[in-house]
Amino acid sequence: MSRIPVVLAGARGHGRWHVANIRRLERAGLVRLAGICELTPLTEQEAGGEIPEQSADFGALLDSTGARVAVICTPIPTHTDLALTAARRGVHLLLEKPPAPSYAEFRRMADGVAEAGVACQVGFQSMGSHAVPAIRELVASGAVGEVTGIGGAGAWVRDEAYFRRAPWSGRRRLNGADVIDGALTNPLAHAVATALALGDSTRAEDVTGIETELSHANDIEADDTSCVRITTARGHRVTVAATLCAERADEPYVLLHGSSGRITFWYKQDRVLLQRGGHGPEEYHHGRTDLLENLVAHLTTGADLLVPPDETGAFMRVVEAIRRAPDPDRLPDAAWCHVPGERRRVVPGIDGLVAAAADTLSLYSELGAPWAPRTEHPLSEVSTR
Repeated sequence: MSRIPVVLAGARGHGRWHVANIRRLERAGLVRLAGICELTPLTEQEAGGEIPEQSADFGALLDSTGARVAVICTPIPTHTDLALTAARRGVHLLLEKPPAPSYAEFRRMADGVAEAGVACQVGFQSMGSHAVPAIRELVASGAVGEVTGIGGAGAWVRDEAYFRRAPWSGRRRLNGADVIDGALTNPLAHAVATALALGDSTRAEDVTGIETELSHANDIEADDTSCVRITTARGHRVTVAATLCAERADEPYVLLHGSSGRITFWYKQDRVLLQRGGHGPEEYHHGRTDLLENLVAHLTTGADLLVPPDETGAFMRVVEAIRRAPDPDRLPDAAWCHVPGERRRVVPGIDGLVAAAADTLSLYSELGAPWAPRTEHPLSEVSTR
C-alpha cells in the first residue's frame, strides 16, 4: 500500500503535535508528509526531518502535492473556508476542534464536506479513547443503575502569556469575525464533548436546553472561568465547569452519575474509575486510537470514522449558545489575585467550585459564587440552522 500524502496547515503552536504525529505515522509506512502550509516556512528542525514542500497558499499546495488528506490546525475562524478549499479538491480532512466558531459556520462546513463526498474527522482526541465505548458498555449493562446526570471538571493553569500567544487568543471576535476562544469552547472543549458522548447525546438534535455562566479574571474578551449546563433529549443534565485560573493544575475528568454508582473518566489519561454499591472501587486503563490513523483506516479499509462532523453537533450547539450569550463578566478585583512570582491570575476557591459543579451538576451561582452571572438560552436562540 502506498503511503497517503498529507498536507498540514498550521504547523506551529499545537500544530507541532501534528507534525510529530504525522512523522510517527510516516515511520509506520501509513502516510507521507507532502506539504506544510505556514505563513513563515518551517526549518528542518521544526519539520521533524526532511522539509517537504511549503507554501502559504493552501489550495495551491494541495494541488501541487497531490495531497489526499489535509490536517487543519489553524486559527478557529479559518477552519470552515480551509476545510471547503480542501473538500472542493476531493481532499479528506482532519479538522482541529472546535470545528467552527458558530453553528452557521459549522453547518456550512459540514454540508459542504458532505456535498463534496469527502471524509472529515473532527479532532476531539478523547473520542479515540477505548474508554468511551467501554463506559457505554458498563452503563448498558446496568453497572451504575440508571444514568442521572453527567458532570465535567477542568481546572487548568494558564499564565497571562497564554492569552497573548496569537492575535485571536482569548477573543470572542476579531476583525468582525467570530472566534469564541473561551475555556469551554477551546482548551477544555474535550470536557464538554466527552461528557455529551458518554450520555449518547452528540448530535445537534440531542440538545434541548443550555444555561451558561461566563466570566474572566484575565484581561481578555472571552471566558476563562465558566460553566454550562445542557439538558438533553434523553432527560440528562450535563454540567461542565472549567477554569484557566486554578490554584493548582489538575487532570480534567468527566463524572457519570448513576442511581447506584458513578464512573469517573480522566479523558487525557484514558483512565476509568468505577464505584458502585456492594463492590470495591475498580480502576481500568484503556488504549486509544489516533484520529489521523483512524481516518487513514477509513480511507483504506472502510473503518468507521470516530468523530464525523454530525457527531459534534451537540458540542456546536454549546458553542453557539456561548457565542450568543452576553459578553463574559469581568470578575471583580476581590475575586482573583496574582500568584506571587508568577504572571498568572488565580480565582481563590475555584478548584473546589469546579469539582463541586461536576459532583452536584450545579452551576457556579447555585454553589454560592457571588460573581457568577447566569444566562438561559431558549432553543429558538440556539438554532440548528
